[in-house]
Amino acid sequence: MKLIMLGPPGVGKGTQAQKLCKEFDMKQISTGDILREAVKNKTPLGEEANSYMTLGKLVPDSVMLGLVENTLFNDNAPTSYILDGFPRTVPQAEGLTKLFKEHNDEIDIILLFEADSSMIVERLSARRTCKDCKTVYNLISMPPKTEGVCDHCNGELYQRDDDKKETIQNRLKIYTKQTEPLVDYYSTTGKVKRVEAAGSPNEVYQLTRKQIVK
Repeated sequence: MKLIMLGPPGVGKGTQAQKLCKEFDMKQISTGDILREAVKNKTPLGEEANSYMTLGKLVPDSVMLGLVENTLFNDNAPTSYILDGFPRTVPQAEGLTKLFKEHNDEIDIILLFEADSSMIVERLSARRTCKDCKTVYNLISMPPKTEGVCDHCNGELYQRDDDKKETIQNRLKIYTKQTEPLVDYYSTTGKVKRVEAAGSPNEVYQLTRKQIVK
């Protein structure tokens, strides 16, 4: 089974991916991890990617697609996986579709996680991180036992800049502009399965399973 996950930041894709991987013995393939590993190992594509990154530029789609191809289509490639963080744009999706056709393969399901923007802002802005051990809490769903204090090391909890409302709202705007068109692109494939992601992680997972297990 080969899956792509779509949805705005903070909708819970990562949590659902972990649950799916555990139950169905799938591998979560993060393009961020692929990129860092290639740079670390100084592969040809890693070196090319690093040349852009050191200049503060975005890594071109052609390089990212090359990294994805090396990961998905080799003798030791996983047969069941979730693509995490890719594609993000329509050009990336078009490149990915071409890549799968070249290798006579295809994606089975595209999971689209949906939630109201105000709920996402509320959920993400409630996150707090320990300054010392980096444990992450959520004041709504997983609060610390003592306000402002880490349960594990008694470190001070703080709100990261990424978790402030203004930053989250900006990330959602970028998603709407760049990534939402992917839904239109994939809608013609008949493989898009929508999941209402407003509930608890376990509730959302049951809805997710229903879209996979028939």
